[in-house]
Amino acid sequence: MATLEDKILGEKLHNYCSSSEDEGSDDESHNNSGEEEIAVKNSEATGELPPVNSWSGTASNTGPKGVIEDWKRYKQLEAENRKEMEIEKIALAKKLTLSVKTVREEEQDKETDEIEDELNELLDEEVLLKYQEKRVQELVAQIKKALKFGKVLTLKSEEDFLNSIDKEDPKVAVIMHIYSQGNMACETMDACLNILANDYPTFKFCRISADCTCLSRRFRIDGVPALLVYKSGQIIGNFVQLSSEFGNDFYAKDVQKFLIEYGILPELN
Repeated sequence: MATLEDKILGEKLHNYCSSSEDEGSDDESHNNSGEEEIAVKNSEATGELPPVNSWSGTASNTGPKGVIEDWKRYKQLEAENRKEMEIEKIALAKKLTLSVKTVREEEQDKETDEIEDELNELLDEEVLLKYQEKRVQELVAQIKKALKFGKVLTLKSEEDFLNSIDKEDPKVAVIMHIYSQGNMACETMDACLNILANDYPTFKFCRISADCTCLSRRFRIDGVPALLVYKSGQIIGNFVQLSSEFGNDFYAKDVQKFLIEYGILPELN
């Protein structure tokens, strides 16, 4: 069998046979063989190999290095393609995340839209004017309702005394004057409370005789004039024997100042 070197040097195989048409060229082949043997001997003598036929064509690099380069290029293209696909996936995921909402989020958005619609309606000039008129009417009604006192109410029984306190609005303060007939300081207190009831219409001023209560005889003599203050059914102020504080002759502003100091009445502007 011929080796690769035999193929390159052009040596003939041992079992080579020419066709009948090539028999006339035996001499020429013999001469060429002789020349080749002389060239080989000369090359052996000089230590040089005979020249190899030169190749003037081109060929791609299909050796190991070329295969490796092709593989690297393939991987590079594959990585670039994968990267582009990942970017598209991320963009699509973001788009889906922004567009897909839960039922609760949709309800919240709906409520927000309704609130915005209501605000837009309120911002409308005509609607706003109607709202202001309605609000003014409500405030006027509240003020009228609050101005239901303005005078001192006289109670005639213990039942009236209890009802005036327990059945009153918890926000209303009840100032109760316990008096005795013929007592000068009590008469002066009545006159002062009539003035204060007009100045403080949201406060409920009442008066009841000590004889209509279950108070002792000594209290009816020495404890009057007395001011008891109630709110939400609870007593928040208990001032007895005020004649020792004011004497028999005093004014509404003196009683007013006294009650302001104890936090019963607010200061008027």
